[in-house]
Amino acid sequence: MSSLYFIFNAVLAAILENVNNLRPAVTATADPDTSKPPVLYQSRVKAWTILILVFLAVHFAALFGPPQMDDVDSGHAEAAAHMAVTGNWITPYIDGVRYLEKPPMYYWLAAIDYHIFGFHVFSTHLPITLSVLGLAIIGWFWGRRAYGDRAGFYAALAMLTAIGVFLFTRLFIPDAILTFFLILGLYMFFTGLEDRKPSRLYIAYGAIALALLSKGLVAIVFFWGALIPYLLITGEWRRWREMRLFTGTVVFLAIAAPWHILCGLANPDQGHPIGNIPTWGNVHGFFYFYFINEHFLRFLGTRYPRDYSKEPSWVYWLCQFVWIFPWSLYVPIFIRRAWRNRRLFLRDLRESSTDTIAFLDPHTSAFEASSAAARLRFRARTSLLLACYAGFILIFFGLSGTNDQYYTWPAYLALLLIISGSLAAAEESPDAENPDSATSRWLRGIHLAFTIVGLIVAGLLAWGLWSSRNLPYIPDIGTLLAHRGVGDYAMAMSHFFDITTRAFAALRLPAGLACVTFLVGPLIAWVLRRRGHHFESTISLGFTVALFLIAAHIAFARFSPLLSSKPFAETINRLTHGDNNSYTLLCYGDQSECSSVIFYTHHFVPPYAKFVHGKYWYFEPDPKNNGGSKDLFGSSMIWGSDYPDTPNVFLDDTNLVAMWGHGKRKFLFVPPEYYNHIQKLLGGRLYEIQDLSNKTLYTDRPLTPQQQMELRQQ
Repeated sequence: MSSLYFIFNAVLAAILENVNNLRPAVTATADPDTSKPPVLYQSRVKAWTILILVFLAVHFAALFGPPQMDDVDSGHAEAAAHMAVTGNWITPYIDGVRYLEKPPMYYWLAAIDYHIFGFHVFSTHLPITLSVLGLAIIGWFWGRRAYGDRAGFYAALAMLTAIGVFLFTRLFIPDAILTFFLILGLYMFFTGLEDRKPSRLYIAYGAIALALLSKGLVAIVFFWGALIPYLLITGEWRRWREMRLFTGTVVFLAIAAPWHILCGLANPDQGHPIGNIPTWGNVHGFFYFYFINEHFLRFLGTRYPRDYSKEPSWVYWLCQFVWIFPWSLYVPIFIRRAWRNRRLFLRDLRESSTDTIAFLDPHTSAFEASSAAARLRFRARTSLLLACYAGFILIFFGLSGTNDQYYTWPAYLALLLIISGSLAAAEESPDAENPDSATSRWLRGIHLAFTIVGLIVAGLLAWGLWSSRNLPYIPDIGTLLAHRGVGDYAMAMSHFFDITTRAFAALRLPAGLACVTFLVGPLIAWVLRRRGHHFESTISLGFTVALFLIAAHIAFARFSPLLSSKPFAETINRLTHGDNNSYTLLCYGDQSECSSVIFYTHHFVPPYAKFVHGKYWYFEPDPKNNGGSKDLFGSSMIWGSDYPDTPNVFLDDTNLVAMWGHGKRKFLFVPPEYYNHIQKLLGGRLYEIQDLSNKTLYTDRPLTPQQQMELRQQ
């Protein structure tokens, strides 16, 4: 499994074979003047110097903070840490409870990191960040071969600066890793057929197996959901004997099947499960839960427990433009060119390299004519395949019973490649040199719109900075927010809608950086576009968003007291000197609300933390609603908690009252929504140790003088 860490070397080794065959895009211009120095994007060293700097500033630097967040970020990290410590690489566990919702690839990669770098946020998120870099590399190779040098550079830059790519790599979720293996498999299968290289087909089957181990059956569905219509439209299905279907399937199963079989054997049915709702000692095993409940029933919207949501259609489709912003600004360019060139596209789609009549002239050899035909076909077929792939994913989740915002992550690079190809073709066309042409007007209009939006955003940020100029800086931003609950905090950046004037004072640095960025960057890009410097204008837009993402990450770090509970873990570790056996960690509520405390105190192995009202989903009233029936309490751990060998980590209020003040010292973590309830329940028996963003840490007895001194020194 450690060899997976060198997957990027394998990617380069496999793709570099194509580099020798790379040819510049077909244009109507004469041969280039070789006496002129190469444009930046035509020099690999210069191009990748820029791209690596963007990657380091936007993505790699973000690996060092903020700390692990609560909910899935630390919850999934717990499963990986459990594997690293126990050596059980088959069954994921969270706090001693089976957690079979996801396949193990990203757990494996993070567990390897923990062995190398220790239990840090850097180790957790490194596989995701490297996947983004890998996708940028593939985008550069694929875009360069299909659409030309400029398009390849744009595709890589777009992958590194798209809003959605940045947002959805702040969490430890497997979608970036899934996308890397999916795109790698798609590219290898496509070029393996086009170049008649069977070895690439086997790489494709292996990559799809790794994608399956990253996020389940969607890997197979997306791969063949894109290829089947592509093969039917192009007529390539007739070459099915060349696709190595039998031997490729053997390779696929050799990689993908062992974990599924071993996990099924390790987690069989228990008792006599009936229906889809488990009970204690009667629960379906891995095969039913993973394949039926987590895949098919989730798609149909009938999965148990129902801890997910479906966005309204208009929100879902609008968000797709947001996730690939700012490059979605150029969608009109793509639509315009696609419509104008639709007949040429259909002709090029079936162009044969042996049909050279249309390309022959007195200055062209038969070989050059054949190469031109092959390049046009590769470009057209790339566009078709990417459109089938991205379109299938977007429609799939549009119809699904659940469509969380990051689910369409696998479509981002395909969309960015198509947009980059259209943008590069528009900028390199003769029309772009004519300021009165429709192409030039479209390009200027897009940048004018972006400039106006940038000035509005800069104005709003400047108003916020001015309004908060005399307010003190308070590090704990969580106590200053309005808690408006936009989207019930299920939307990306929901907490930004909670910002008040007092909270803005804690965001002066990132807000100031973003203000200057949006004030200057779009203006520079627009001026360059008006003067006909199209390449410089486009990369200025990319750099503008890169600077904004740096500011956004600084702002994101300022929210860490609200989003992460690591300071509570540091307090507990200091008071107990890291001796987990000397105390009991209690969390009031679900595991997801205190997962970072568990991760940073290393309670992902025994002795496990305990949860008060931390199991039942639909059966017990939520204490914060005074026993009301509207919102019942729940946990993502409900399925695994019904296995008979689950440790006794779930308590109720009666258990808490009985054990409070007896035996080993207790530390109780309480989220803000349960503060009033716990005060009524335990009253004067509570000893508050720490309060942060309205989250509170209590103990059941006074601290010793030595502990009080250590707490003051913290």
